[in-house]
Order: sequence, then structure tokens, then C-alpha cells
Amino acid sequence: MNVRSNSVLPRSTTSLALAAIALLCAAGPAGATGNVARGQMLYKGCADCHSIVENGVGPMHKGVVGRKAGSVPGYDYSPDLKNSGIVWTEENLDKWLTGPQAMVPETKMFFDVPDAQDRADIIAYLKEKAR
Repeated sequence: MNVRSNSVLPRSTTSLALAAIALLCAAGPAGATGNVARGQMLYKGCADCHSIVENGVGPMHKGVVGRKAGSVPGYDYSPDLKNSGIVWTEENLDKWLTGPQAMVPETKMFFDVPDAQDRADIIAYLKEKAR
């Protein structure tokens, strides 16, 4: 006698559910896919403190994706950020832009980007244009 529990999904439903989960996980920071052109427009708000090619109020962003936090020569980082050990992956940039003070409480950065799509767009722009 074969007994089948109602809680077990048929094989095709399970496969579809696993495929959907895989797609969501592959979507990137906060599940959003970034738009480089929109990210460039949004980055103008970052330009009050940052530049791609030179230090200002904040450190330059050239090469930021994949770089160790607190490592740009000539910029005076907070000791906590400099010693954080953070590497600027897409995931860490997303967390950082969500709330830098929550990630590194004694950081100089105080600006956050609450919208997940805006963060994804800015990160896409940095990946593409700040290499």
C-alpha cells in the first residue's frame, strides 16, 4: 500500500518552486536588477561627496566593487571602517547603502538609499562605470 501525504508537492510543482527560488537568488542585491543609465542619474546625488576618479568629502569610487573598505590612498577614513575587513561586493554595497551607520556605527557616511531599486541601479552604475 502506498500512502501519499497531502503536504508533499507533485514533482513538477517542486521543480517550478525550486526554479523560482533560484531566479530570485540570482537577481542580485535586494532581488532587484540594476539599470546602469538610471544609476548614473541617481549617482548625481552621491556626487555632493563622491567622484569616480578623485577623493572629495568621501573617497573616490573608481574600482569600488571588489575593493577592501578603507583602502583608497589619500582618503582619511574613520578607524572603524578602515579596520572593518569589509570587501565591497554587490551584497555589501547594498547593505551599506541601506544604512551605513548600521553596518559600521562610527563611519563618516550618513546618507542612505532606502529604495531597493535605487540601490540596485547605483550599484549597477558603479560596476559598469567605476571599474
